[in-house]
Amino acid sequence: MSLASDKLETIRRQVQYHLDHAERKRLAPAEERELRERIKARLQRENAVIVAHYYTAPAIQSLAEETGGCVSDSLEMARFGHDHSATTLVVAGVRFMGETAKILTPHKRVLMPTLEATCSLDLGCPIEDFAAFCDQHPQRKVVVYANTSAAVKARADWVVTSSIALDVVEHLAERGEQVIWAPDKHLGEYVRRETGADMLLWDGACIVHEEFKARGIADLKRVYPDAAVLAHPESPAAVLELADRVGSTTQIIRAAREMQNRRFIVATDQGIFYKLQQQAPDKEFIIAPTAGEGATCRSCANCPWMAMNELEVLAQVFDRDDNEVLVDPALGEQAMVPLRRMLDFAARLQRDVKGRA
Repeated sequence: MSLASDKLETIRRQVQYHLDHAERKRLAPAEERELRERIKARLQRENAVIVAHYYTAPAIQSLAEETGGCVSDSLEMARFGHDHSATTLVVAGVRFMGETAKILTPHKRVLMPTLEATCSLDLGCPIEDFAAFCDQHPQRKVVVYANTSAAVKARADWVVTSSIALDVVEHLAERGEQVIWAPDKHLGEYVRRETGADMLLWDGACIVHEEFKARGIADLKRVYPDAAVLAHPESPAAVLELADRVGSTTQIIRAAREMQNRRFIVATDQGIFYKLQQQAPDKEFIIAPTAGEGATCRSCANCPWMAMNELEVLAQVFDRDDNEVLVDPALGEQAMVPLRRMLDFAARLQRDVKGRA
C-alpha cells in the first residue's frame, strides 16, 4: 500500500476548500495589541507557555518569544515544553506536534488553537495502511519522520526529524539493516541518495514543499546570481540539486546566519522568514517559486494548516472544550520508545561530535 496520486489530490482539494471558505481579516493595530495583552494575561493565570513552530505567522512567533515560550522545530518544541515549569502547553503548529508534546509530557495539559490543523504527510499515512505495509516487510527497520500520528510513531522502530535523519539511517546502513521510510518520499529519496541505504519508501509528500519548482529557482538564480539557495529536504530532487545548502528548518536558519552570501533563495514555508530576518537582519531573503503565479496561488509556500494558528483563535484557547490534545497512555508509551531511541542517539552523537572537536 502507498499514497497514490489521487489520495494526494484529494488532500489538495480539501485544502483548497478550506482556503476558499476561510474568512481571513487583517487585524487593526489596536485589535492586535488588545488580543496580545489578553493572551499574555491568560497564559500567566493558567501557568501556560506557548510553543510555536517556525512556520506559524510572525505575530504568533513574536508572542511566544515575548511570553517566555519557544519558537523552533517540532522536536525542540516538545523538548522545551517537557523541560518548562508550565503545567499547560499551548502548541501553535499542527496536530502531530501537539501529539508529540503530549507523548513527551503526558502529565501536562496540551492545548492547540485548533485540532483541525493537520499535515498532508500525517493525512497521507493512515495507520491501518501503513501497518499492513510494514507487515509485508518484517525484516526491515521502520523509520518514520516526526510528521506522523502517534499511532504511526508507535508502529516504528525509529522516529526522526529532518536534522538527524541522515545520521540515523547511515547508522542503520552501517549495521546492514534494510529500512522502511515514511511518509515523505522526497526526504526519503534524499536520505537514500546521501547514505546509499537500502530503503523502501512510502509514497507521501508535503503539499507545500512539493510545489517548489526547479525551473523557477533556476530563473531566479539568473536574476540574482549571487544568491545562495537554501532548501528543505522535503522538496523534490530537482530543487535539491540546485541548493547550496539542504537542511531542516533549524539548519536553514543557521546556514543563512553563517554563510557569506548576502542574498538567499529559500525553498521552505515562508513562515521561516520571521526567524531568518531576526537572525540575519542584514541579509535579503527571497521565497522560491512554486507552481502558482502571484496572487493566483492561495497557498504559495505557506502551509494552510499552520495558517489556522491565528491570534483570534489563540485568544480563545483556554475557553474551548474541543482543543485539548489527548493521546491514549498505552499508545503514548509505545510511541515514546522510538522517540527515546532517537533522543538517546542524538545525545550520543553530540558527545561524539564534541569529542572530535
